[in-house]
Amino acid sequence: MITTPQIETVPIALSAEGVIRVGGTRVTLDTIVHAFNRGMSAEEIVIAYPAVSLADVYDVIAYYLRHQDEVAAYIREREKRAETVRRAVEARHPEMAGIRARLLARREAQQRKSE
Repeated sequence: MITTPQIETVPIALSAEGVIRVGGTRVTLDTIVHAFNRGMSAEEIVIAYPAVSLADVYDVIAYYLRHQDEVAAYIREREKRAETVRRAVEARHPEMAGIRARLLARREAQQRKSE
């Protein structure tokens, strides 16, 4: 008897807030894509984000590779929204701008050390 393989869908879902999440977790599509584009393997991504399964990470990477333009547009839109929110918060709390600058400088220094 020949059995038919089960057809599976990509393990991503759009939340009520308009954020695409992976495998029923809070890990976002853009998190996986950014990690992959930084050179992380699927296994390394799972180590960094243990809430997602290895199979889901492979599925999401494959989806991204098949739909790079659409995913890039989605990520650009998310980054624009994040920038708008950041500016609104800084306008309400100007003291936060100094904290953000110090944290970014610290992160850059740590990245230089690890290279």
